[in-house]
Amino acid sequence: MYTLHYSPGAASMVVHAMLLETGAPHQLQLVDIDKDQQHDSAYLQLNPNGVVPTMVVDGVVMQESAAMVMLLAERHPEAGLAPAPGTPARADWMKWSVHLSTHLGTLYRFWFYPKDLGMAEHTDATREALRRQIESTLERIDIHLAEHGPYLLGETFSSADLQLTMYIRWARNMPRPGTTWPRLNELALRVFQRPSWKKMCEIEDLSDWKPAGA
Repeated sequence: MYTLHYSPGAASMVVHAMLLETGAPHQLQLVDIDKDQQHDSAYLQLNPNGVVPTMVVDGVVMQESAAMVMLLAERHPEAGLAPAPGTPARADWMKWSVHLSTHLGTLYRFWFYPKDLGMAEHTDATREALRRQIESTLERIDIHLAEHGPYLLGETFSSADLQLTMYIRWARNMPRPGTTWPRLNELALRVFQRPSWKKMCEIEDLSDWKPAGA
């Protein structure tokens, strides 16, 4: 049994989709960010960083969405969400799983939460710098998909594609939405049509975004 502490549309959404992909028994605990519940004392005992998600696995508390995604893929190999250990594709999967979270995820964090940079609001310079970095990262991934796609690992779908689709969605209201890159949109459309993604959006009541063609 897994318990996922989540907030709709936050980084927990990819973990939620993973739980649905695996079919593993789980329960959801809503953390209402609008009510600042991520800073409640009870939640801070689980996640001292005061961020979502947190997942409890067999009584052990986990933080970091990428770690949860990778753990679920590892614990449920029958779901086919990661290449087999020891294969070249496995190394690629690990690279993308970590890169998306630590690089692209961090850039989004700074974009949405200027306080993490010690600012009440972004200056024009910091906002422009973050915009350029996010767009250049999405551009590089789009080129990769054009050359090696349609998925991040080529012809094979993996959990990394769920992660990437979440980050494409996060750019929906940015100066250049992620779906304006053709290969990113094509990948997002494939993921958007998966039963797990549809069910996750239904449960979390997320209807504010869809890729072109959906």
